[in-house]
Amino acid sequence: QVQLVESGGGLVQAGGSLRLSCAASGRTYNNYAMGWFRQAPGKEREFVATVSWSGGNTYYADSVKGRFTISRDSANTTVYLQMNSLRPEDTAVYYCAAVKLGTRVLTTSPYLYNYWGQGTQVTVSS
Repeated sequence: QVQLVESGGGLVQAGGSLRLSCAASGRTYNNYAMGWFRQAPGKEREFVATVSWSGGNTYYADSVKGRFTISRDSANTTVYLQMNSLRPEDTAVYYCAAVKLGTRVLTTSPYLYNYWGQGTQVTVSS
């Protein structure tokens, strides 16, 4: 089992920044790629960013490329999503998720992720 707990959401003005954190734990937490997804009211959950277990590979949705950065700490206990130049359309509940893959493998499909956090609300005002 893997447990994921997000934090760092909140209300910010357009153009501002937020950093989300996802604390991961569990006896089997090893070789898990991590992803961030988001879901706005009335919309499907969408992929935002993913990072490999090694931390060396990352991939972003086109809508956030150049504005968001995903990273993980050296102990592989926390994954971050640094969000800059926020826009009102970034407003959503943000979820972190984990999937057991090879050290450098990534996936953007939410259906492949095994574990999910409870979500954290991000609201960007115009």
